[in-house]
Amino acid sequence: MFMSEWNPQAGWAVFIGLVAAVEDLRRRQIPNWIPAVAVAGGIGIAAMDRGWAGVGSALAGTVAGFVVFFLFYALGAMGGGDVKLMAGFGAVLGWSLIWQASLWTAATGGLLALAVAGVSAIRGSRVDSIPYAPAIAAGCWLALIPK
Repeated sequence: MFMSEWNPQAGWAVFIGLVAAVEDLRRRQIPNWIPAVAVAGGIGIAAMDRGWAGVGSALAGTVAGFVVFFLFYALGAMGGGDVKLMAGFGAVLGWSLIWQASLWTAATGGLLALAVAGVSAIRGSRVDSIPYAPAIAAGCWLALIPK
């Protein structure tokens, strides 16, 4: 078995990622309640697990997740919901894992973009944007895999 005991952080990350990906694929937007619930749950889990140090890490992760992806938003490369979702995952993952998650997200997002470009070239269609929540979720999940 992958994990010998229940990990609330991983469970919360899977839940948030699935809900966000489904909403983004279905409606092409991420409702604000998803990142808000992610932040609240991430801070709560961190507080129960590591006390005030966990809360500090969750808050720092929230800011880091927001700042890293805000740059892409400012350049017009991603939507505001994606930025807020990464901030939410920052609370769930904390300061130490949000950086890895950002790199994994960029990698999975690049693969997703290549796949969409390939399919649209085959079909002779044009895609203006892609739902990025699945890549964000996958990147965050990959960051949680023990090294």
